[in-house]
Amino acid sequence: MIYEPKFEAAEPRGKTLEPADSAERGNTRSVQLALVILLIIAAITWSSYDRWSGPILLWLDSENGAPVTQEVERTAEQQMLIDVTQGDLAETIVTGENAMVANAALPFSGLPVVAARPFRLSGTTAINAQHAQTCLTQAIYYEAGFEPLAGKQAVAQVVLNRMKHPAFPSSVCGVVYQGHLARVCQFSFTCDGALFRKPQKAAWASSQSVAAAALAGYVEPSVGTATHYHADYVSPYWAPKLAKIKKLGAHIFYAWPGAWGQRAAFGSRYSGHEYLPSLETIRKPEEPFDGPDSVDFAKTGLSVPPAITDRHAATDVGGRLDVNKGWKLRIPEPSETRGSFSALRDDQQAASRPGQAASEGGGM
Repeated sequence: MIYEPKFEAAEPRGKTLEPADSAERGNTRSVQLALVILLIIAAITWSSYDRWSGPILLWLDSENGAPVTQEVERTAEQQMLIDVTQGDLAETIVTGENAMVANAALPFSGLPVVAARPFRLSGTTAINAQHAQTCLTQAIYYEAGFEPLAGKQAVAQVVLNRMKHPAFPSSVCGVVYQGHLARVCQFSFTCDGALFRKPQKAAWASSQSVAAAALAGYVEPSVGTATHYHADYVSPYWAPKLAKIKKLGAHIFYAWPGAWGQRAAFGSRYSGHEYLPSLETIRKPEEPFDGPDSVDFAKTGLSVPPAITDRHAATDVGGRLDVNKGWKLRIPEPSETRGSFSALRDDQQAASRPGQAASEGGGM
């Protein structure tokens, strides 16, 4: 018996595939619609970032005055260093002649000073870049606005060094305004009322130039990886606990001791988020500046009104000559000291005898 298979006509191909094609087209439309919605949300979020990010970043950066830093495992010694430089002990200082003696007695570290890696501001929005420029300019101006160029560059380098170290916030403004709402601020001008004074145009322009160069990759090699400094007429409690590496102008610069101060430790990634506090959030001075004892910061460079405990004249710039008044320091050579004194004495005597000076002048 021969088996003869039976064949039946198959359904048309188009009819069997039509439901599957319809479902596939529907899924494709759903994916496309979802992508469009996500793009719209992303565009709205990006365009309005600067409106809603400020309060959030302020809360993140300074909740209860405590700056947000990268969470890393620290040794007991490293935590102690943070406590003494960022806590209440950071307020403990010696001033005046005792401070100068303490600073002179503290030796410089014998370790080689290695220049930091350059930092170039990129990967952020235009408004964030502008805020970073402003914050760094403020730090340079109010901390070293009347220092030589190298002094300004050194302050800018310290700010950028901190930004790249895990012990500090990872933005320029975060570093500059760290603790400005707390008891101890890291940069005194952010909490002593100096920001309420009008800056001097020339010094501000110079500080802007230094800030722009630093954010474009300039490195001040003389201070290496320094993360701290103080004026030479004060001696902080933390100074002996850090490595003293350089005295530049009126400032003494320090680096973290041990491995924490080596260049390899400065690997924090720049956050790209910059929040510049408004004056409404800055601590106002306890006393008004328009009193009889107030000081015009634009002329003197003093960040706070002089006190009776100050070891400098009211018109000095942190105990230094006020270059804005045209004063120049010139130490005479030993051979000309007597002659200079004699000339000054003769001028004073002549001024005290105007009649005699006139008769002598008429006989010439």
